[in-house]
Parts: sequence; C-alpha cells; structure tokens
Amino acid sequence: MLSSSASAVPKLPPKHPLKQIPGDYGVPFFGAIKDRYDFFYNQGRDEFFKARIQKYNSTVFRTNMPPGPFIASNPKVVTVLDAISFPILFDNSKIEKRDIFDGTYMPSTDFTGGYRICSFLDPTEAKHTSLKNFFLSLLSANHKNVIPLFHTHFTDLFAKAEAQLLKDGKSDFNSLNDQTSFDFIFELFFGQNPSNTSLGSKGSTLVSLWILPQLSPQLTLGLPKVFNVLEDFLLHTFPFPALFVKPAYNKVYKAFYESAAKALDEAESKFGITREEACHNLVFLVCFNAYGGMKLLFPSLLKWVALAGEELHRKLRDEIRAVVKETGGKITLAALDKMTLTKSVVYEALRIDPSVPFQYGKAKEDLIIESHDAAFEIKKGEILFGYQPIATRDGKIFENPEEFVADRFVGEGEKLLKYVWWSNGPETVSPEAANKQCAGKDLVVLMNRIMLVEFFLRYDTFTLDVGTSLLGTTTTFKTLTPASS
Repeated sequence: MLSSSASAVPKLPPKHPLKQIPGDYGVPFFGAIKDRYDFFYNQGRDEFFKARIQKYNSTVFRTNMPPGPFIASNPKVVTVLDAISFPILFDNSKIEKRDIFDGTYMPSTDFTGGYRICSFLDPTEAKHTSLKNFFLSLLSANHKNVIPLFHTHFTDLFAKAEAQLLKDGKSDFNSLNDQTSFDFIFELFFGQNPSNTSLGSKGSTLVSLWILPQLSPQLTLGLPKVFNVLEDFLLHTFPFPALFVKPAYNKVYKAFYESAAKALDEAESKFGITREEACHNLVFLVCFNAYGGMKLLFPSLLKWVALAGEELHRKLRDEIRAVVKETGGKITLAALDKMTLTKSVVYEALRIDPSVPFQYGKAKEDLIIESHDAAFEIKKGEILFGYQPIATRDGKIFENPEEFVADRFVGEGEKLLKYVWWSNGPETVSPEAANKQCAGKDLVVLMNRIMLVEFFLRYDTFTLDVGTSLLGTTTTFKTLTPASS
C-alpha cells in the first residue's frame, strides 16, 4: 500500500503554515450549474482550473465539478492541482475510493449487468481483493504473448494505412486503431480473434456505443454556442438510461462468456468469483480499461512524436534498429529495456497527456494536506479531486513542463517518474490488490514501447494532421516514409 510522502501525517506538524482553503461552491444548485457552464462552455476544461489557480493564488481550492444537478447529488470538491498535494489521492489509508471511479457521479450498474465493477470498489472491500488478484493473474498468464500478437495485428494496421495513403492521400489512424486495438486485446486475453466470434467485425463499435453514455456527463460535443443549453440538458442534466445500449452490451457479454471459459474457470475455482460476475468484470477490464486506454493513448503518442519532428524520429529509429539488430532482428523484453530514449518518450507522452485526467477520493478522516507553500485542513467525508494534466505539468518539479521533452526521463531524469501518475498511482509503484492502481499498468507501458519499435522499424519518419474528438486526439497520416535501411 502506498503511503504518500506528499501528504502530511495528521499527528505531525505541517511543514507550511495552515491556511483556509480558498474558493466556494456558490449558491446551492445554481452555483454547481454555473461552474458546469464555466467548465464546458465559458472557459473550457484547462482554463477552468488555471483561472481559479490564478484567482486564489493556490493550487488547492474549493469548487463544484460537473456534472452536478441532477446526475450528481454532491458536486462539491477540494481540488489538488500540484505535484505535492495530488498524491494524497493514492493514499488508501486516508482516502476512500468507493463508487467514485467516474467522479461525483456513478453510472447505473445496469451498464454492467447489475454489478459494482472492481473499478468502483474500495480496496478495503473483500471483493476488490479477489477481483484485482484475478486480473493480475490473468495479465501475468498472457504477458508472453504481447509482443508477437502486437506484431501480427499492427503490421496489418500499417499495411492498411499505407493502402489508404496510396488511394486517398491520407489515412485515418484512429479508425484503424480502434478495430486493431480491440482485436488485439481480445485475442490477448481469450486466445482468438473476435472476428471468429458472434461479434464479427463489430466489436469495437459495440463497445464504443456502451462506453460513451457512461462518460457523457464529462463530455462536450464542441458544438456552436447556440446549442450549449440543449447539449447541457441532454448530456449533463439527467443520467443516460442503460436500456438504450443494453442490446450492444449483451452481444459483447455473450461473446466474452463464450470465449473466456478458461479465465472464468479460474475465477470460480481459484478466486471464488461467480462466472457471471467475473465475466461482467472482464468486459469492463478489457473494453473500458484496456481497449479504452489504447483508443486514447496510441493517437496521443503518435501526435507528440510527430510534432517533435524528424530529429527525434532519427534518434528513435537509430536506437531501436541498433538494439533490435543486436538481438538478431527480434523484439524482446530485454531489448525493449535497453531502449532508454524510447522508454522516455512513452513516459513523457503519459505525463503530458494522461488518458484518465480526473482522479477522485473521499477523506476517511480529518487530515492535513500540503501544497508547495501551504497546508490545508480536510474534513472527513470531503471529496478531493485532482486534474492530472495540470498536476503533472508542475513547473516546480518539471523544467519546461508544458513542452514535450523526449529525453526527460533518461538517466537522472528517471527520478522524476514518481511524478508520473497516469495509472492512478506513481510510475515507480506496482499495482496490487491493496491499491487502486491500474492492473494493466505494465502492459500499457509495454504496448506503447512496442508501438514505437514496430513503427520505426517500418518507417523513417512521418507526418500527421492532428485534431480532437469526443474522447481525445484524432490523428490522420499525411505521409509515411518507408525505412531506408
């Protein structure tokens, strides 16, 4: 269990003067709606927080977080937006994580077969321990298949991208990645391509239909201002009924239940989890956590590498090809570990653009947290909230924090990995049953490294058009220059 050095132990005096937490929640009901409009429409997500940091001269302050009425009964939070206060969110001895995975609201369990999925359980709950250990066991058993399966699936993706470029002069990476990532992660866990199941080629589409309504209270469509009131009413005011996506979810669940017999046997016999509950949790793990992460992370990784330019591309391909040559042309875990720049690029992409920007937790007791220059008293039951893209760009920790620095984590820079939290915990800590860190943390880092290796074994350089979508970055290949050697 992680005991964060960033939060003061209540029995000890704080290092900094104790201050009242600035900010307020406004008039009941209307204050939450005002903050919601600021967040989505008047200021936008990043400016919402930056403006308040400047207004209060503090990275710790009170505000309301969307969605508020009528989806969330209590939108009041205390924000922690610097590298010192933020890690309190990982201290499970002081912070409760029950039903707070998505924030101040929880989607209906009708989305997940009537079960509270592991992501919504606190580590103190017995079911969390059995489910998390089940996940970790499953990941460990399939670890050896990651590299060859990734090569097979993404070689096919690159071939399709090249064909699209030849035909249309551009290639939409996101759509190719959605299909390929789902096929890869399904086969990794269950040993067969989903195209050979009842899902056919529709798996990624069905999963996206199921995911989006659960996240809609956090999203904006980016429509013209004239539609703001309508959009806010439709997305942020009332919960989306699971009934509308139940047919899609049932198709996915059926395919999982039929394909995951071995995993479900283990869940029953070794971990004491019923097959039905284990399967609903597997759907969430594979589709929401793993596939959802790949859907966001790979476009983001390619975006930052593309924007960094040809000099970084040269350094990456030189490192990657030299190491792979030493291993007789094979990509191995040992070879990947030697690629220090490649590792750093992945960590930097995860730092500057984390796939899950929001973290929440409820104080189990009265406690004191500290920022860089002040201490603050938190009362039992208050909700703490962290917005990671600001906390991981803390200028008092990172030099040039707003810039993508490819070699930031090379050499002595590795010491900064304790401030990389994309996995709901420091990069220097491993997931276990006693914490809420992403069970697939190591798998995600590995897949991102393999993506770069496969890419720069095949290409010398590339260019992209970059945009935004409902859930993150859109990337469209403009050019792919084949490897010259």
